[in-house]
Amino acid sequence: MNLTRNVLIAMVLAVLLGSLAHVALANPELNETLRYVLKQVLAEGVFDVIGQIFIASLKVMVVPLVFVSLVCGVCHLKDQSSLGMLSLKTIVLYLLTTGLAITLALFLANLLDPGVGASIETQGNYVPPEARSLKDVLVDIFPTNPIKAMAEGKMLQVIVFAVLIGIAIGQAGKAGERIGAAFNHWNEVLMKLVTLMMQLAPFGVFALLFSIFASKGLGTIGDLALYMLTVIMALLLHALVMYPLLLKTLTGLSPLIFLRKLRNVQLFAFSTASSNATIPVTLRAVEQRLGVNNRVASFAVPLGATINMDGTAIMQGVATVFIAQAFQLQLDMMDYMLVVLTAMLASVGTAGVPGVGLVTLAMVLDQAGLPAEGIGLILGVDRILDMIRTAVNVTGDAMVSVVVANSEGGLDKDQFNDPAAGVEKA
Repeated sequence: MNLTRNVLIAMVLAVLLGSLAHVALANPELNETLRYVLKQVLAEGVFDVIGQIFIASLKVMVVPLVFVSLVCGVCHLKDQSSLGMLSLKTIVLYLLTTGLAITLALFLANLLDPGVGASIETQGNYVPPEARSLKDVLVDIFPTNPIKAMAEGKMLQVIVFAVLIGIAIGQAGKAGERIGAAFNHWNEVLMKLVTLMMQLAPFGVFALLFSIFASKGLGTIGDLALYMLTVIMALLLHALVMYPLLLKTLTGLSPLIFLRKLRNVQLFAFSTASSNATIPVTLRAVEQRLGVNNRVASFAVPLGATINMDGTAIMQGVATVFIAQAFQLQLDMMDYMLVVLTAMLASVGTAGVPGVGLVTLAMVLDQAGLPAEGIGLILGVDRILDMIRTAVNVTGDAMVSVVVANSEGGLDKDQFNDPAAGVEKA
């Protein structure tokens, strides 16, 4: 059975059935027994448990997979001095795509004016989170306790520690070769574990999305419809036009093959709304489906899940214009430049977990002189948009991995072009 098809079917069924359950639960005349079954037994019971177990099963592999894979990639570098150039290329490309993403979002938002004439109220007593300073973000990249960093899932700290260990193994002679070989074996075992987990994906995706849509429905439409449309349009343009254009320009490879091989990853990202939870699936696809060498993929993918927030930047750009228009406040060119710069910096060190875009949006609004309480305007529909923008984020992670690998001579183009590459045989 085709995994992509099964996941897609599960996703569509979950959205439809979950939305119907939400409508039924909103009906005051619904039989109390049926209400109890739909809400307590199914949405908040069986399916929620299965969905949470699915997410936990993905997350449990993230830290060991990133650590082991990155150590393997670094320790086997013939010239470890090239790690600096690889890192620089990766970071510059991620920041470039983020800058392009938010610029596109600001352009579309000013073109469509989603907040003009909006008469909506903030949802609840929203208290904006305290924004972290750039100094704190930079200091927090370097671990003082690597075990604690792994336990708390602080991916930048895990990446830094893994790079240091990889460099040390690569320079430790015979002892390093033995340890490096052991890490290779662990990497193969963890990749196999990812493959096994993917076979259960349709069930996990269905359970997760059914619970979400039974609880939230399709979100608050009406005054937010144009806002949602603007965000979705910007996300699709960035994922289906900007990324393919960059890929074709910088590598000459086929964007259609690239997008076709990423379908599973995008579906996983959509269903989990977490770049970090999708890391195992992204890493497997980038290495085995797209032909990216482990030394590039093991660095670019986890780093991208942490600092590459193109989808989030798009939401922040549109939300900034929407909130300004809703509160009838004017933004000038300097404000827009500050929004672009702040959104790019805010993405560094941000955890790839659901809803994190709302945290960094507070920082962006503060720089633009807008009330952070305006975030309450978009809370009702953010969960659905978060799922879409996470799919865009992981697409960007894969695209940058392929481009960097191509420039570093670490891309197997035959494997990239082979439609059967990385497909598990029955």
